[in-house]
Amino acid sequence: MEEHDIFLSYLRVTQHMSQQFRTHFGRLNLTFPQALVLTVLGEDGPVPISTLAERTGSANSTVSGIVDRLEKLGLAQRQRSETDRRVIYVCATEKYQQLRRRAATDVGGYFRSLMSDMTQEDRDLVAAALKKLDAALALQEDRE
Repeated sequence: MEEHDIFLSYLRVTQHMSQQFRTHFGRLNLTFPQALVLTVLGEDGPVPISTLAERTGSANSTVSGIVDRLEKLGLAQRQRSETDRRVIYVCATEKYQQLRRRAATDVGGYFRSLMSDMTQEDRDLVAAALKKLDAALALQEDRE
């Protein structure tokens, strides 16, 4: 397969995945970035904004805006650290936990459901190829 074909396949896959996530999480009145932040909160418990930004690959200011919207929806809340009053943690609320249990809003779980029609061998091939692509992209970033 030539590089051009690989690139077009990559674009089609990312477009399909974006559409799948937009549709699924849109039914829950969530954007994909909101669902991603909630997934991190659901897995890691209370974390600072900087950790959320790191885990989601976003800027602190972007995540802060997402958390603002999640607080308005009653799905997340900020809590000041009891040991260091300068540190503010973000946690998922019980309302989010109920939504997660009811609707499988976890990003990883939804992704697994999308991959469930593939054989284990095909999933392993996709995983290996994506790891190689990730490594190549990271190497390129290091060079720049």
